[in-house]
Amino acid sequence: MARAYKEDDNEVLRIDTPEGAFEVMKKKEDENMEAELEKAEEKKKKIATVHDLPGVGPSSVEKLAVAGFQDLMSIAVATPGEIVGATELSEATAKKIIAIARANLEMEFTTGEEIMKKREKMFKISTGCKELDKLMGGGFETGAITEAYGQYGSGKSQIAHTLAVRVQLPHEKGGAEGVAVYIDTEGTFRPERICQMAEALKLDPQATLKGVLVARAFNSDHQMLLVEKIDDLIKKGVNVKVVIVDSLTAHFRAEFIGRGTLADRQQRINKHMHSLMKVADKHNLAIYVTNQVMSKPDQFFGDPTEAIGGHIVAHNSTYRLYLRRGKKGTRVAKMVDSPNMPEAEAIFEVTEGGLQDV
Repeated sequence: MARAYKEDDNEVLRIDTPEGAFEVMKKKEDENMEAELEKAEEKKKKIATVHDLPGVGPSSVEKLAVAGFQDLMSIAVATPGEIVGATELSEATAKKIIAIARANLEMEFTTGEEIMKKREKMFKISTGCKELDKLMGGGFETGAITEAYGQYGSGKSQIAHTLAVRVQLPHEKGGAEGVAVYIDTEGTFRPERICQMAEALKLDPQATLKGVLVARAFNSDHQMLLVEKIDDLIKKGVNVKVVIVDSLTAHFRAEFIGRGTLADRQQRINKHMHSLMKVADKHNLAIYVTNQVMSKPDQFFGDPTEAIGGHIVAHNSTYRLYLRRGKKGTRVAKMVDSPNMPEAEAIFEVTEGGLQDV
């Protein structure tokens, strides 16, 4: 018969046998030593990169990287279905590596003070128009998605060309000393317009054109792939500071026709915008997307113009601007939604040299 009791924080095990009784003392120091050894073993098993994940071979690591899962955080926030779709791993293995990735990341809450310090690193890209900059709280913000929607000729692409030029200016002039990535889905990019704006700012037109990386997207899959390739550009040392998608919904609208495809279309747009936000947050760059509109025939009062993409685009956009034509060739920008700016309007003109106040 055996029974245990404690003596001076040490565990004593008393064992009774036919030959007599004897005691075994297990010192507290021994328990502490065992705990330290266990912690040391856990540290040895610490996963630092995707290559360290158990059950994931070199080919699977390559497939994960192609699909955009290049670090533990991207895997930790993924779903098993996304991992299975990117690789040939089983669902059980996918769940296992997601759980391991989450266990090896410090996914904790941060204070508002820490978020404030992070936001201090963000900056605004000026449009050269004081009224429009004021509407945006100083300019187009990095780490955020700004959506501009409106009818044709309302100035959406003019703002896009303006940002592509002005992002190359030094910080003291409202720029970011960076490069613009311009994803053109409708064939609206014009290098001549870039040269006009560069000359107005006394910049070298040829050097300014080299600071704009243009890619023509021919379908929605190509468009989504181009966003994923921005990470590769930045890894090669390209100082990307603004990403322009003109327009966001054109291909999705053309390819997914009818109510039967609406759910699939919205899911793909949602994934696309999440990829844009991830790039913006990870690399502290500004995202500017233009959006098409439709008219609501059943609306008898007020403006019947409504943006394409519904709530998915609206919820994923940090700032929403509604552009329309004003009097005497002017343009009017209205702040429709913002986390920190009030609803207001700004009137501006589109000139040969860019945007300017009326």
